[in-house]
Amino acid sequence: MTIDAKEKTALNTSVGADERQSFQTIPANSIPTSDSEINDQIENSEESFEEMCRRLQRLSDPHYLHTVSMTELYQTTFDSRPSIIDGLLDAGAYLLVGSPKIGKSFLVAQIAYHVSTGQKLWNFEVHKGTVLYLALEDDYQRIQKRMFMMYGVEDSPTLRFATAASKLGCGLDEQIEGFIRDYPDTKLVIVDTLQKVREVGGEAYSYAADYEIISRLKQLADKHRVCILAVHHTRKQVASDKFDSVSGTNGIAGSADGTLVMEKPVRTGLEATINVTGRDHQDQILYLKKDPVTQIWNLERLENELHIEPPDPVLEAVAKLVSVEQAEWTGSPSELAEIIHSDMAVNSLSKYLNIRCGKLLEDYNIRYENKAKHSGRRIILTYTPPRDAQ
Repeated sequence: MTIDAKEKTALNTSVGADERQSFQTIPANSIPTSDSEINDQIENSEESFEEMCRRLQRLSDPHYLHTVSMTELYQTTFDSRPSIIDGLLDAGAYLLVGSPKIGKSFLVAQIAYHVSTGQKLWNFEVHKGTVLYLALEDDYQRIQKRMFMMYGVEDSPTLRFATAASKLGCGLDEQIEGFIRDYPDTKLVIVDTLQKVREVGGEAYSYAADYEIISRLKQLADKHRVCILAVHHTRKQVASDKFDSVSGTNGIAGSADGTLVMEKPVRTGLEATINVTGRDHQDQILYLKKDPVTQIWNLERLENELHIEPPDPVLEAVAKLVSVEQAEWTGSPSELAEIIHSDMAVNSLSKYLNIRCGKLLEDYNIRYENKAKHSGRRIILTYTPPRDAQ
């Protein structure tokens, strides 16, 4: 690897952040894309030339272990993880798990329809976008019948179906990426079922194989900032922990960003529960009841009400600086601290906004950038129309 290439993989402190879990890789738009930006970093660096040479020499060592200090972590901003259904699904890899023939396909069809139309799903806000539904155990006639039973003639042009696809590692990755290129507003990809896209020879379960298949879906989801929801089955053995009932090894649920386990106390009944757990969500239990005519699942109650974070006075003060009419504000960290009358030290305010600017974008539609310039650091606040309005 060349020195230039190594420089371009370094942490950068100039893009949007996420106060929740960050993506596994540094976002593409945080990497310097020109020699002038790299030179700016070098010229503004406090390192001596000798220290920089020693650092580059360490980077060239094939056994060098790259680490990030807590200080550097706080000085870095990350792209936020887009929400698909608030409190339920974010961008990432998720599983919907349940026994055969208990209504999983009707449930994912319902989720797909709501995301494609932007209508609220029960009590959850939905972010509208194109949906790819890989209904790999159905044919188009059955899909048509199911959707008509659920929604009549109220169709959705942004909900697209396929009944055949390649396997993961044997073409499916490229098919999904091609679809997202054709439909760049894609928010959700449903794989029904996971077993249908396992690689050839992947039927033999092992922790490594199970972990790898979900990791591949997660890499795709993280790269393109979409949610991939895979339908899977539970095992026959009874498990005390609902999430231990996922068919296969712990590698499947362990590598997913979230898991929804669907159960029916009585197979012929209309009631069902969904146990929800995830890296970025609080655990919940949803109690559902199916309409016997439309087969639509309705929410009866929640075991745990979603925690609603109170307003952040710092973010609210920052949000007042830009709007649709005044789309951008630029100034130094000191100027920002003065204009919002912050009690924080300037350095602390910068770190706080580095960490919280994902929330600033999500709740106030304001993109925050903290850039190093020859004249010192400049903070740029830009009003960004909501994703659903773009």
